[in-house]
Amino acid sequence: MSMNVAEIESAIEKLPPNEVSKLSKWFIEFEAGIWDKKIERDLQNGRLQSLIEEAEKDFVEGKCQPL
Repeated sequence: MSMNVAEIESAIEKLPPNEVSKLSKWFIEFEAGIWDKKIERDLQNGRLQSLIEEAEKDFVEGKCQPL
């Protein structure tokens, strides 16, 4: 079954609050998984290398503080 966004929104509006809560938790995890995969691809493709080098330099220079 394929639904468009409007149909999905309409179906969500009909859910009871406890089901909306379950869906919300699932969607947060789903979205985080997408983000994790993007970060992993960017890391593998070297897109984060300059940020890593800058952070390492700041650490060596003592510009970092414990959280």
